[in-house]
Amino acid sequence: MHISIIGTGYVGLVTGICFAEFGLSVTCVDNNEKKIKLLKKGVVPFYEPGAEELLQRNLKAGRINFTTNIGNAVDSALVVFIAVGTPPRGDGSADMRHVEDVAKEIARHIKSYKVIVTKSTVPVGTGEKLRQVISKNLKENVDFDIVSNPEFLREGAAIEDFIRPNRVVIGASSEQAIAIMKDLYRPLYLIETPFVITDVKTAELIKYASNAFLATKVSFINEIANLCEAVGADVQVVAKAMGLDKRIGPKFLHAGPGYGGSCFPKDALALLQIARNNHTELGIIEATIKTNEHQKKLAVKKIKDVIESLKGKTICILGLSFKPNTNDIRDAPSLFIIKELLKAGAKIRAYDPAAVEEAKRVFPKITYCKDAYDAAKGTDAVVIVTEWNQFRNLELSRLKNLTKGKVFFDFRNIYEPKKVREEGFRYYSTGRL
Repeated sequence: MHISIIGTGYVGLVTGICFAEFGLSVTCVDNNEKKIKLLKKGVVPFYEPGAEELLQRNLKAGRINFTTNIGNAVDSALVVFIAVGTPPRGDGSADMRHVEDVAKEIARHIKSYKVIVTKSTVPVGTGEKLRQVISKNLKENVDFDIVSNPEFLREGAAIEDFIRPNRVVIGASSEQAIAIMKDLYRPLYLIETPFVITDVKTAELIKYASNAFLATKVSFINEIANLCEAVGADVQVVAKAMGLDKRIGPKFLHAGPGYGGSCFPKDALALLQIARNNHTELGIIEATIKTNEHQKKLAVKKIKDVIESLKGKTICILGLSFKPNTNDIRDAPSLFIIKELLKAGAKIRAYDPAAVEEAKRVFPKITYCKDAYDAAKGTDAVVIVTEWNQFRNLELSRLKNLTKGKVFFDFRNIYEPKKVREEGFRYYSTGRL
């Protein structure tokens, strides 16, 4: 079977590479010629473990190709995936211009039956709207089906999530379209992956609901962490005990300076706006968003309270991406923390294993360093913002000798407080004394 994927961003490219690995013939389309040239050479334009190796293997096997010609891609494919961005508007709602523009382009090139699949995260009702847009722009009377097939990829583990997913959601009203989609995902039946077959609107809502719930878990444990600090409890023990309850589970119960990335902030805001448009209150989601913003502010306040005057002080920031194993800095807590520290007159020395180039576009004037020890030289405080593995076993004695202020902020709770304090640091974490 031949499929085409419109959009070679994070979701589109991972989807294309993995379907090619399943043995399908895949054409990926993008209007960015520079990106297409890189992809043809086997270069992935973002950091994702395993993606480049998989791309090069499937290029060599001839199962994946790249083009800027959407017409040829649509014409040759039975299934066409829409995987373009849906960035947030000012009010938090998803900007659907790119999706609708692609739908119009697809319509102009349809000459035979197609299954048109939304992989992008889109508001409830998008499927029906796309049906109208495509029908209006068809050049001839051709049958097509609309399917919602939301993605649940974790950045840093996207290949594994696609090849061994927790579930596959297919939203469609056509039995023919459902059968074709099942055929695409046939390799997953061998590992007994659960399939959720539903209508388009329900499938569209599943993605938003899933991300909003996970964001709620993060905000919940961060509020508990703040209470732990107030009463003298340990949030890590609280979270461990909670996670042992199978009704709750241990995932996303890690206290820190707030969630970020391309999904949780955007999707929580979009879900809130969908509810408002439908005259429905989502008090828990609203509180989740508010708590997350507050958590970032608390991280900055903690630094300001310990280092009384930041003006002229130098702060070491370890970790710029919103999570490990990605170079994505979208809505990363580090951005807010750095911005506020700069406002207070501090100087920044920063290091991240993958996200330095992305951060330079936001903060071109701060000092970027070659490793954690280089970043710590002469600084008044070390701040761990992202829990990269290489930050988990730093030589604390070496770090202490490099720093001036001997202050250690571990916002991801990756060190034992006693051990760091014994090395001579003043140590501060999240939800622990």
